[in-house]
Amino acid sequence: MGNGLFTARKMKADRQKFRWQDRGYKKRVLELREKSDPLEGSAQGRGIVLEKVGVEAKQPNSAIRKCVKVQLIKNGRQITAFAVGDGAINFIDEHDEVLIEGIGGRMGRSYGDIPGVRYKVIKVNNVSLDEMVRGRVQKPTR
Repeated sequence: MGNGLFTARKMKADRQKFRWQDRGYKKRVLELREKSDPLEGSAQGRGIVLEKVGVEAKQPNSAIRKCVKVQLIKNGRQITAFAVGDGAINFIDEHDEVLIEGIGGRMGRSYGDIPGVRYKVIKVNNVSLDEMVRGRVQKPTR
């Protein structure tokens, strides 16, 4: 590594070259997070429910977490989303249109004891799932 009077250009070029060794820089510049993310960087996404599935909770808990397989409208990718609330799965049927968002785990990863589930359902047929669970609104008939 030169450090003389006229080495500013080489030092700058080297810095730019070696920056690519930094994982965070590479991920950010090549937009790898957006490419691998099913929602493509957006906060929420719409999808169609394909089926209801039960996901077993991780140790030491023992439960079957009620989830739904969703096919996103924007790109056709399939993801699993958690139905939050007591009896919430009963308000979701196959072929319903749902709105999903991140579940709030670490760095966009899964949350709590639900393995491999990164998203949660917020709305079903444009009505808040939380409101339906609390009994404030009824599910619309389509």
